[in-house]
Amino acid sequence: MLDPKKVKLGMCPIGWSNDDMWDLGDENTFQQCVSEMALAGFTGSEVGHKYPTDVKVLKHMLDVRGMTIASKWFSSFLVDKAYEEVEAEFIKELEYLSAVGATAINISEQSGSIQGMLDKRVLKDKRILNDEEWARLCEGLNKLGKLSLEKYGIRSCFHHHMGTVVQTVEETTRLMENTDPKYVFLCFDTGHFTFAGEDPVAMLGKFADRVGHVHLKNMRMPIVEKVKAEDWSFLKAVREGAFTVPGDPDGCVQFDDVFDLLDKAGYEGWIMVEAEQDPAKANPFEYAKMARAYIKEHTGL
Repeated sequence: MLDPKKVKLGMCPIGWSNDDMWDLGDENTFQQCVSEMALAGFTGSEVGHKYPTDVKVLKHMLDVRGMTIASKWFSSFLVDKAYEEVEAEFIKELEYLSAVGATAINISEQSGSIQGMLDKRVLKDKRILNDEEWARLCEGLNKLGKLSLEKYGIRSCFHHHMGTVVQTVEETTRLMENTDPKYVFLCFDTGHFTFAGEDPVAMLGKFADRVGHVHLKNMRMPIVEKVKAEDWSFLKAVREGAFTVPGDPDGCVQFDDVFDLLDKAGYEGWIMVEAEQDPAKANPFEYAKMARAYIKEHTGL
């Protein structure tokens, strides 16, 4: 069983209001989102596009609900932009996250990303880095990670993601093996490894000691098979329901093995439920309660 003194549970807002396709959940407000997260039994959230930019307003809205911010997505362009330009944007996000008590920042390398392109096949059209680009990416991540941890006490957690230059087991392994474990952590995502055709449990077993943040996603494999067969984009896969939450009987991820490995590794930090679904098809409050009940049953948290 995971230690409730070390592990906290949160929910990502993307099931209420999608950050890549704003029409999905446009009717759902920030206050509705965090209220329903709290009602479902979660105490943490990541930052979505509807969240207040004023940290005092955000913190007040969360405090009255017994909620806090766990982390936030950061789009890095370390391969294609000057490091100094990326660092300047990174510092702005760290200042924001520090003010609201976050413990992690989730870095996704967006140079050449096709995750937001409707006309690109997510499994076939992604960019492949050369050796020089890999070196630039890893060196930049080491610098960002050192800055975030030493100055702000915030973990830099790299988010492997469909449609980006770090999607596969091989790419994730290369990144982990060529970055400093003191400064660069893994944002471990069960759904994105499964979507990529990889075994998330095997990857967690390999890098459990590097995990700094966790995303629990479930996958509907019949839809993933359609993505492969019909060459869908990432966004089409989201719209069609490829992702779902732990506890959904339509999902395929073996979460008990994930929980067991995290426990054995002594993981400390946030475990976040995340499923980018169309809220018109999958009511986010109902799915949040489904996920929370499943986690309690399987971990005791």
